Amino acid sequence: QVQLEESGGGLVQPGESLRLSCVASGNIFRINQMAWYRQTPGNQRELVAQISSGGVTNYADSVKGRFTISRDNAKKTSYLQMNSLKPEDTALYVCRFTLDPGNRDVHWGRGTQVTVSS
Repeated sequence: QVQLEESGGGLVQPGESLRLSCVASGNIFRINQMAWYRQTPGNQRELVAQISSGGVTNYADSVKGRFTISRDNAKKTSYLQMNSLKPEDTALYVCRFTLDPGNRDVHWGRGTQVTVSS
């Protein structure tokens, strides 16, 4: 059984940084796409950033230039470096990994809370 576990969230002030991690465990041969989503109460889950197996990245317009997604395949881990945080970045950040080239074998973490407030 595959499990994803996020860490690194917390309470920070505007302008500060956080680094989120998502580690996969279980019977995993290969991880295709790694992605981070965020969700706030009453809103749909929003794609924040994703990275392909080849290292191609994609970001939501709202985080471009501030967030950086990366991956360490040997550690089965994705990182989300978040700089210049804003109050509107406050959300539950959830990671999503796919294990097949067609992105049909999807696994989600439970999330880590990020709160940006002065």
